[in-house]
Amino acid sequence: MAKIKPAARMAELPPYLFLELDRLAEARRKLGRDVINLGVGDPDLPTPDYIVEAMMRAVKRPSNHRYPNYLGSEAFRRSMAQWYHRRFGVEVDPQREVVGLIGSKEGIAHLIWAMAGPGDLVLVPDPAYPVYATQAALAGAEVVTLALDPARGFLPDLGSIDEQTWRRAKMLWLNYPNNPTGAIAPKEFLAEAVDRCRYYDVLLCHDNAYAEMTYDGYRAPSVLQIPGAKEVAVEFYSFSKPFNMTGWRIAAAVGARVAVEVLGLLKSHLDSGAFTAVQEAAVAALQQEGKSEQVFARMNAIYGARRDLVVDGLKATGLDISRPLATFYLWFPAPEGMTSAAASKFFLESADTVLTPGRAYGPHGEGWLRIALTESEERLQSAVERIAAAIQTRPRVG
Repeated sequence: MAKIKPAARMAELPPYLFLELDRLAEARRKLGRDVINLGVGDPDLPTPDYIVEAMMRAVKRPSNHRYPNYLGSEAFRRSMAQWYHRRFGVEVDPQREVVGLIGSKEGIAHLIWAMAGPGDLVLVPDPAYPVYATQAALAGAEVVTLALDPARGFLPDLGSIDEQTWRRAKMLWLNYPNNPTGAIAPKEFLAEAVDRCRYYDVLLCHDNAYAEMTYDGYRAPSVLQIPGAKEVAVEFYSFSKPFNMTGWRIAAAVGARVAVEVLGLLKSHLDSGAFTAVQEAAVAALQQEGKSEQVFARMNAIYGARRDLVVDGLKATGLDISRPLATFYLWFPAPEGMTSAAASKFFLESADTVLTPGRAYGPHGEGWLRIALTESEERLQSAVERIAAAIQTRPRVG
């Protein structure tokens, strides 16, 4: 019997969180249960018609079915540069400071591989999107986690990082508006991060996937708005959440030339770029004057109403849940006496509702749960009622 073994590094990878959640939810469905899945941050709203129509036109052009430009088409990179100027007031060179991505997850992983390796150190927030830490570990780099303390508004304490750690660090990862906590970062914090990274020659990587998903008058900034940021900062801007295009796999990395160029070089050896027709649809998403702003306003009105429905409903059950100014996530402590995994299992089995266990985002996510507001108000109301009933019937601690 042949014994074929994967690379040893694969043993470092835990099962991907959402695959496991899908497996558990599917097992419940096979039992005939109506499961409400609030675990995955995948928009349920449709991609806007004008983007779909642009894609249909682009797909019909035979030239678009050839290999794409490795770094993103000139039109796509130019449109991203124009968008950053219009949206954030930031000037970037579309040739040297923008690279197209097959979704930001791909770009995040590849940038880590391009920048860090054995002996290097990567600073990663905790809790956080798991890809930052898993890819750093696969690249052979040492991961140093930065606790996101609720007492600090889920901002890492950059001043607590010792001198030796800063001098060994190659990359600092930030993500605001934040997944999973929904927290936002003031410009003063971003300025501190830029200053420290400039001083210690650390690449500041900002995952800005939720920039357009904001409420109550708040608008998220770009880290590139901070003076001097382009020397040391690269930002990931994704079309997935703002334009409901998660399955389209299109994004961009924008900012520091050294990061953009080395990422583009690595990608040229690994993939052939995003499908050109998808890039043309992304150009349409950005360029049709006023359309994008209408899309964001309509989307945020829907998610804002969902946020209020769930927050108000869960507060009434006694859960300690806050009302975030951004993202479509709610982050709240698990019921007293329960770990995040136990609470997630409890609500799946007692309420047929999938909630993400916070521990999946890192050790400092232990004791927390995340809700994704990716169901209709009717389904969310049902989920709230189920959760409330489960809490009422749960045996009391002590």
